[in-house]
Amino acid sequence: MIARRTATKVKNGRVQPKNRHKRTPNYWNTFQKEIQLDVMPPGKGYKHFLKTRDIKLFLEILPNREVIDQELDAIILDKGDGYTDGWYNRGVIGICAWEKEKTKVFSLPYFRSHQKIFERLEVSYQIKKDYVICDFTENQIKAYLLLHILLHEIGHHHDRIHTKSRRRCAKGEAYAEKYAYKYEELIWNKYFELFPR
Repeated sequence: MIARRTATKVKNGRVQPKNRHKRTPNYWNTFQKEIQLDVMPPGKGYKHFLKTRDIKLFLEILPNREVIDQELDAIILDKGDGYTDGWYNRGVIGICAWEKEKTKVFSLPYFRSHQKIFERLEVSYQIKKDYVICDFTENQIKAYLLLHILLHEIGHHHDRIHTKSRRRCAKGEAYAEKYAYKYEELIWNKYFELFPR
C-alpha cells in the first residue's frame, strides 16, 4: 500500500498553499470575448418563455451592436421571483422567468409607466382600484421581455460603460427606460419580421 500525501509542504517554517488557489474564470470574474448565454432553473411556478436562440436572434437585429458588446459578458435566463423582471450587474444581465399561467398582476403605477408597450403589444388588461390584471399570450411575453426588459437592462449597461469610472450606472432607471423605448421604436418592425405576433 502506498501512502498518499495530503498535507501541504512547509518551507522555512511556513505552510505553503495548495496548487488550487486561482479562481475558475467565468463571466462573473473574467471579461468574455463573446456574450455568454446561461439558463438557471426557473423556480417553482415559473417558466422561461424565452430561449437562448431567441436572445441570439434578437441581438442580431440591434443597431450599434459593437457598442452593446463592449464589456457585456453574459445574459442569464434567471429564476423568477414575482418582483423582478430583470437585473443588471457589471456586465451581466439577468432576465427573470415568468409565471407559468401567463397572467400577471401589476401595481397601477407600474402598469401606467408601461401601458404604451402593453397596448402596442395588444395585451388585454383589466384595471382595478389599485392594480391591473394583464393576460399575456406566449408571444406577447417574449416580445415584452425582449423589446422592453432586455433593452432596459442593456440601457443600464450602456450607462455604466459610458461613465468615467465604468463601475456604476450613474444615470439610473430613467435613463434605462428611455433607452428601452428609443430602441424598441427603432427595431419594432424588424422584430416582428423575425418573431410571431
